[in-house]
Amino acid sequence: MATLALFVSAFLAATILPFSSEAAFVVALRSGMDSLVALLVASAGNVLAIVLNYYLGYFLYEKTSKKLLASKSGRKAYNLGHKYGYVALLLSWLPLIGDPITLVAGLVRLNFFYFLLLAGSLRVIRYYFLTLMV
Repeated sequence: MATLALFVSAFLAATILPFSSEAAFVVALRSGMDSLVALLVASAGNVLAIVLNYYLGYFLYEKTSKKLLASKSGRKAYNLGHKYGYVALLLSWLPLIGDPITLVAGLVRLNFFYFLLLAGSLRVIRYYFLTLMV
């Protein structure tokens, strides 16, 4: 039951909902959950949620592309997203700003493999460092 709660909290925390998976992760570790299990469960929930964010952005593009690309500022924002999107993904592990970045990655159609490799590994690394600190 504790693993499901950790998975759900990690998943919800990686959406745009204001939720802290770090607190749930620390509680799980302090309550005796094996650190490898906690790392895998929290990482899986968090990574699945950023995949969902990416595809929400991807499909949002379908609905908004004409309007987005019709305006000068929309084209500029879209081009900036393409130019600096992978650099912005380096911040995707941060609370509050990281989750919208994963949505924008889908909106500007960054390569999914590179998105997952970069943003996903940063999520896992974040939990790994939390494990070391607890």
